[in-house]
Amino acid sequence: MLYHIYETQRSLMEPFTDFAQAAAKLYSNPLSPLSQSPLAQRMSAGYDLLYRLGKDYEKPAFGIQSVDVDGVGVAIHERVEMDKPFCELRRFKRFSDDPATLTKLKTQPVVLIVAPLSGHYATLLRDTVRTMLKDHKVYITDWKNARLVPLSDGEFHLDDYVNYVQEFIRHLQGEYGNCHVISVCQPTVPVLAAVSLMASRGETTPLTMTMMGGPIDARKSPTSVNNLATNRSFEWFENNVIYRVPQNFPGAGRRVYPGFLQYTGFVAMNPDRHATSHYDYFKDLIKGDDASVEAHRKFYDEYNAVLDMDADYYLETIQTVFQDYKLVHGTWDVRSPKGKIERVRPQDIKTTALFTVEGELDDISGSGQTKAAHGLCSGITHKEQKHLEAKGAGHYGIFSGRRWRDVVYPQVRAFILSHDAPKLKASPALQDASAPSAVPATAGKVAVARDVPATRIKPVAAKKTAAKPAVKSESKQPASKASAPSVGPAAGKVATKWVMPGDDLAPATATKAAPAEPVAVASAGPVVPSGATGKRRAAASKA
Repeated sequence: MLYHIYETQRSLMEPFTDFAQAAAKLYSNPLSPLSQSPLAQRMSAGYDLLYRLGKDYEKPAFGIQSVDVDGVGVAIHERVEMDKPFCELRRFKRFSDDPATLTKLKTQPVVLIVAPLSGHYATLLRDTVRTMLKDHKVYITDWKNARLVPLSDGEFHLDDYVNYVQEFIRHLQGEYGNCHVISVCQPTVPVLAAVSLMASRGETTPLTMTMMGGPIDARKSPTSVNNLATNRSFEWFENNVIYRVPQNFPGAGRRVYPGFLQYTGFVAMNPDRHATSHYDYFKDLIKGDDASVEAHRKFYDEYNAVLDMDADYYLETIQTVFQDYKLVHGTWDVRSPKGKIERVRPQDIKTTALFTVEGELDDISGSGQTKAAHGLCSGITHKEQKHLEAKGAGHYGIFSGRRWRDVVYPQVRAFILSHDAPKLKASPALQDASAPSAVPATAGKVAVARDVPATRIKPVAAKKTAAKPAVKSESKQPASKASAPSVGPAAGKVATKWVMPGDDLAPATATKAAPAEPVAVASAGPVVPSGATGKRRAAASKA
């Protein structure tokens, strides 16, 4: 009933929020007689704040139209690569009409960013995606709001999450030979499970795994999020925070953990900070500080937009990750799409390098929780493992903002580049006859290719063609048309020329308008009242 009461209250409030928005404009528009009254600015600011507090926040857009690559503007086309019932694999395809830039884009690493499914949308990683696009081909998991998924599409379990990740990895491996995986917050656990299962079956595993601020071992430095999960029983969560979607949504009748409960938990963690932020917003409206006002709006447009999670997935995550610690105890079994039960064994991972990142001030995933992945992945050699603690960074700061761009990202970029193997699948002609046959079947993974001596890879002279003023994409060439840039001297030079990302692409912010980094904007766990690839070269187009 709580969900129905909330939706009824929101529907009743909607006319008042619309009135507040209109009144704010009446008192601020210079052509309105009301704007000439002595208290016009205060009245306008008050109504605007009322509107912001009462409005319904929908899913934001990524809104990444272009990025700067070494001084050259690169256009970004966002598209859905795979569409699953509960998730979309979204690609940010890059286009350029500069031949040198296009060559550079084609040879850059492929990265799958697994976004958290813990209350907020994947757009929370907008800054992560924008920064990564300068040096990588980027894909991201864009999770759907469970209340918009019809019951006919079935349930969604934690096992399904793991299977989705495996399917996305295989898709990128089929396109490019292999890929790198970055998981932020909550998905560190299912991503580690997905790669472990692939390794146990003898499948090709990603070249690298980068895990940022996730609860691999929630027993270490427990936070308020962890304590809540351990202090309440599984039955308590099932009886108190699970509700059915009301009739006015496509997913009517589906059991979910509502987003508004998760949002209530977010705010409850830092109520004073949020109250101060809204009061500062009110004062900035009166003063006419447009920069601070806009920064506040952008932050809370993202922060207030939440989604529902399928009840089975939510409850299984609590039990598996925060109560039974099945991953660290070695007792986690996952059901494959074919119904086979498989044990998660991180120690079977051998050809995937591991990089973990933690924030010094993270109040969501405590110190040591993510680093615990190194102890579980005993099959990975020590030289293939790396850990970073970002000093002064909170949970949000390790994947967004200044510390992400200046401290974390340069090391993530260098780690990925140092383990990026030649795209042998895309360019079979680049190997001599002995290379493929010399690798045993059990070790015939792309990850092994990075150990092949450089003398065994023969550059092929690229055919010179006149530059055309056509907009081309970053897509790789088919195997039959592969050319040398992927491993030739010129490409090698490009691959090692990295430019430190600047702040010119960062959204304008004002320190007083948005809460400081310790404010939780993504949750590692429960917080209660908490296609076709097409042609590989775009056709020439006229301006």
